[in-house]
Formats: sequence, C-alpha cells, structure tokens
Amino acid sequence: MDQNKALAQLLFPTIDKTPADYEALYPPRDLPEGARVTRFAPSPTGYLHIGGLFGALVDVLTAKVSGGVSYLRIEDTDKKREVVDGVSGITDGMKAFGVKFDEGVTGFGTETGAYGPYTQSQRVEIYQTVAKSLVENGLAYPCFCSADDLNAIREQQEAAGADIRGYFGKWAKCRDLSFEEIEENLRAGKSWVLRFRSDGSPEKRIFFEDLIRGKIEMPENIIDEVLLKSDGIPTYHFAHCCDDHFMRTTHVIRGEEWISSVPKHIALFKACGYKVPKYAHTPQVLKLDDETGDKRKLSKRKDPEAAVSFFVEEGVPKESLTEYLLTLLSSGFEDWRRANPDVPAMDYPFNLKKMSSSGCLFDLVKLNDVSKNVISKFSAARVYADVAAWAQVYDPEFYAVFTADPARATAALNIDRETPKPRKDIAKWSEVKAYLSYFFNEYYTPDLTLPENLSPADAAEICKGCAAAFDLADDKEQWFARIKALCEPLGFTPNVKEYKQDPSAFKGHVGDVSTVIRVALTGRRNTPDLYAIMQLLGEAEIRARLAAAAAAWTNA
Repeated sequence: MDQNKALAQLLFPTIDKTPADYEALYPPRDLPEGARVTRFAPSPTGYLHIGGLFGALVDVLTAKVSGGVSYLRIEDTDKKREVVDGVSGITDGMKAFGVKFDEGVTGFGTETGAYGPYTQSQRVEIYQTVAKSLVENGLAYPCFCSADDLNAIREQQEAAGADIRGYFGKWAKCRDLSFEEIEENLRAGKSWVLRFRSDGSPEKRIFFEDLIRGKIEMPENIIDEVLLKSDGIPTYHFAHCCDDHFMRTTHVIRGEEWISSVPKHIALFKACGYKVPKYAHTPQVLKLDDETGDKRKLSKRKDPEAAVSFFVEEGVPKESLTEYLLTLLSSGFEDWRRANPDVPAMDYPFNLKKMSSSGCLFDLVKLNDVSKNVISKFSAARVYADVAAWAQVYDPEFYAVFTADPARATAALNIDRETPKPRKDIAKWSEVKAYLSYFFNEYYTPDLTLPENLSPADAAEICKGCAAAFDLADDKEQWFARIKALCEPLGFTPNVKEYKQDPSAFKGHVGDVSTVIRVALTGRRNTPDLYAIMQLLGEAEIRARLAAAAAAWTNA
C-alpha cells in the first residue's frame, strides 16, 4: 500500500465505499439532448429572501424550457447559522408563489426524487468517500494548523506585502508533512481539517463562459481550500462540487457574489474527475434608497419586502409576483406578454442570455401596477375565494363580515369585472376591505367632500330628487334616464356636450349629478358602476344614506 492510500485509510477508517459506488447509485439522467438540470440550493438560515425566489424562478424556467429537471437542495452544513425549521420557510414560500421543482426537498423532513437525499447534512458519507479518494490520489491532505497558526500566517503575509493572502505555497505549513508526522499528530489527538492540494499557479489564468455575462477571465486558483472541517462536515465549496456531480447538475445558476469562487470550484471539479457544469451568475435584486436615492441591496433589516413572507401577508397573488419578477428577469418578457396576453407567465420561453448582468431594481409601485393588471383578469369567484382564504388567516374579523353573504360579496367584486376592459383597482387582497368598505356598514365611513364646482345646497337637492325618483326595478337604461331627468329642474344639463359649449349657462352636467349620488352612497368620487352598486346596497340602505347626506349638506 502506497503512502497516499495508507494516509487515506488512516484518516477515513470507517469509509468503505468508493466514488464508483455513488456513480452507480446516481447514474447520468435519462433526458433529451440539450435538457438542462438546475438546482436551487439555499441554506436554512432565515426567511426566504425575494432574491431567493428570483433565483429559483430562473432555475425552474431554465430547466422547463429545455425539457430538463429542476430540484431543491438544502445546504445545511453551516449549523451555526441555521434557524429552527428554516426549511419550511423556504418550501412554504415557494409553494405560496407557485414555484414547483421537479425533485428535491418538499418540506421539513420530506423530499421526492431518485438523486437524494437532497439535504447536505444527510450526505456526509458521500463527501467523505470523495475526500478519501482525493487523499489516495495525493490531491488532499490533513492540516493541523490552529486558529492562532492561521492568524500568524495572515500577519506574516500582511507584513511581507503579499499580493495574495491565504493558505498556499510556502504559507501552507502542513502541505508537505510526512506520513510519520501526520501519524504522530493524530496519535496526539490534534484537531485537523482536510485541505485541497492545489496545483494552480499565480501566473496562470482561467477562462469560462458565463451564460449571462459572457466570457470571463480570472486568476487560477492557488489556495489550498478546506474541504472538510474538523467535525468531518464539508465546506460549501466541496459539498456543492460533489452534489452537483452526483445529482447530475448541468447548469449552476447562482448570484453574482459567487463569481469570485469559480476558479476554486473549477479546480475542485477537475480534481475529482467531474465534468465542470455551465455557470450563470444572476444580478442582485436592488432598490432605490428612500434617503439617498441611490441603488442598494434589499436589506433584511430595513426592507420588509425583502422577505417573501411579506407578499404572502399582504395578499399579493402568486401570479402577480411571478409576472413582476419575470419583467426583471428577462428583457423580452413584456413584449412576449403583449403578444400573449392570456398565456400563463410560467409558459414564457425563458432564455438566460436575455437576462441583464446589472442589478435588477425592485419597485413596489411597479409591482402594484403589474398586480392590478393581473387581478383584473381574475373571475369574481376566484377573487372571492382568494380574499376569503387570505382574510381567514390575516384578518379574521374581515373574514367573518366578508363571507357572511358570499353571493353578495362575489357580486360586489364582479362589478366592472369579466368585461373586455375590466377595472384595475385591486393590487393585493389586503386592499379589498377598504375597496369594498361602502358595501359593509361595519367599515363604511361617509366622506361627503364634494368637487369644488358643486355646492352643498345643490348636492342636498340632488339627493332628495334621487330619493324620490329611483326604482331598483329599473334596468340600467331606465335608471340613467331618471338621473338625466333630475338635471334640468336643478339647473344642470343632461347633455355633457352642451355643458362644454357654454359652461356658464349651467351649474353642471349629468356627470356631476351622478358624482353627488356616488359620494352620498359610497363616500367616493371614483367607483365602479354606480347602477350596480345601488342594486347591491338595496333600497333601505340607499334611502338612509341619501337622507343622511342631504341633511349634512343642508346644514353645511
């Protein structure tokens, strides 16, 4: 037995498998030519960030458009930062916004797929098997340096003005320990980590094609990176290399902050004998700072919208957030949407090359505009069901009021909906209580503020005239004829064109008369169809509100 194999056995006496065993267990996927296998691989260290949902969409769409596979892998090797049941925060956020992976972790302790386990802490034997193989081939070695030793190396490098700092070359104190020295350290119970034996040179450079950013040139990796920590758990760099190979990932799509790690990752893939995957580094999700006006990263501390749960709590439909994120993800999406107004957003033929390499500006105002458009296309039944489901969790009091008469609530939501040009008033379910408040006495607060061109005295007379004239049995044409009939006796014209020709001849026109009635009944100047609103309010409520408004304006 040569010394490398002896060392491997000394370091990993319980590992009896070889990488070939895992090659057999996780064979190449049976997929069509050109199919892409992507992974979203978050750490369960807190809530799901909007940037995470952004990245997950890229993974899912990239795989889908190529007839490939996307999977969710949980990278939980950093136990110090892990939060209790952080996995559910990730999977629940994905489910809430309709991001569906083909394989991987589906919830706390659950998963699906033939290439698992999909949680790194359950794959330690795989990493140690590959690590043992690297030692056998002279590509990895144990390092016994303490934290003090490493600090001393850094200080020496700083004092020497070294251009590159880290554990490499002459600074790698344990790189050339003899077998006997290693054996002695182990017998002495010294703690050790396993390091990669880099063969990189500071004079050499690597080139790789980033599918978003194009050709990138970087210095070759020369650092002897830690592969296994002292507890036998892998570092991110080593674990992702093993996992992406055995899960047969073809495309590694991740944030731009990982670009600097590409040289070490390529070196690891090659050392292990694995095919290097394609890389695509997505831009950061930014926002405009309210104070400075500058672009900055979304902050977990400052920005509630950084958490995907914020959009769940606000009641933003999954289709709305997906639609908006796609406008950020791809320069071609909005043109595609105009050409395909009714096709689900997830059917968009996504292309990584149409992603911008610069930061994406997340704008809540733009999201609301997109969401209003999306919601305007929902049926009233769909809106009712979604609002009820949201309110049951986040506003139980409103839920009780809203669902007391489902048919009436649905009819209220259907005013000016399901038409060729539906209104675009609602951006999220948390707005519905205020939007429909005038239908529910529990929430209705009269606001009798009139436009400047209308006097309280005239408004009072209009209310009295309406109370005397309206009949809920009228169809819409008859109803509007009655409103027109109110005009001339009160000094208004039923003809808007006539008013425009000589405004001084009239107090206003039929639109002004309608506005007074609208304000009296709803407390608003702008609402959906007034006739439909009156049909739902009912005669008793209409008379009560008209009388109250007339009295208030008479006494104004």
